[in-house]
Amino acid sequence: MSDVIAVVLFFGITAYALFGGADFGAGFWDLIAGGAERGKKARNVVDHSIGPVWEANHVWLIFVLVVLWTGFSSAFEAIFSTLFIPLSLAALGIVLRGAGFAFHRLAPRARERRLARACFGLSSLLTPFFMGTVVGAVASGRVPLGNAEGDPLTSWLNPVSLLTGALFLATSAYLAAVFLISDSRRSGDPELEGYFAARALAAALAAGALAVAGIFVFRADARFIFDGLVGEALPLAIL
Repeated sequence: MSDVIAVVLFFGITAYALFGGADFGAGFWDLIAGGAERGKKARNVVDHSIGPVWEANHVWLIFVLVVLWTGFSSAFEAIFSTLFIPLSLAALGIVLRGAGFAFHRLAPRARERRLARACFGLSSLLTPFFMGTVVGAVASGRVPLGNAEGDPLTSWLNPVSLLTGALFLATSAYLAAVFLISDSRRSGDPELEGYFAARALAAALAAGALAVAGIFVFRADARFIFDGLVGEALPLAIL
């Protein structure tokens, strides 16, 4: 039964990483699109792309948390008590991101619209980063079982966690750029298609560089992960 629950969690986490990650990445591209006029076309595509689903994808996160809580309650207790700082920051980012996206069109003045848009973009950057630090903390074995048994700071402020957070951000940016290429193509705008294609390639290179760097970080800071990657998981790692 525990294997069945783990498989369900795997698919739920994968769905959230794909769809929620693309949402966060769209916020990142929105943030760095440039000034109001220069970034207008790119931001319009972002709004069109994530507008219908911008909060719906969090259903996957809620589903994963409920399954983890009911299926592996001891792990849930350990993760949420030890890693309450990055989890709280990620939750705050989700709330601020939603508020920023909702109000950037409704704000009456340009200054307030810019502030809401910046809130949306910055939260889209920080939220996947903090989620990544949580995954890195768990993967590197820094979350012992029990209520708040791990260190609340060093559990996620370490090389593996920080690298995983950066990898989450780069991967989200890549996913979003790929989705936005498709949206630009459907709207018949080859200029925007090329704009997001260049950014997809840049994000892919960044994610690849972080993944390669991760091999050396794991070797130094989480040896059992490194041993697994160069052992039984080597064919998958090469792929």
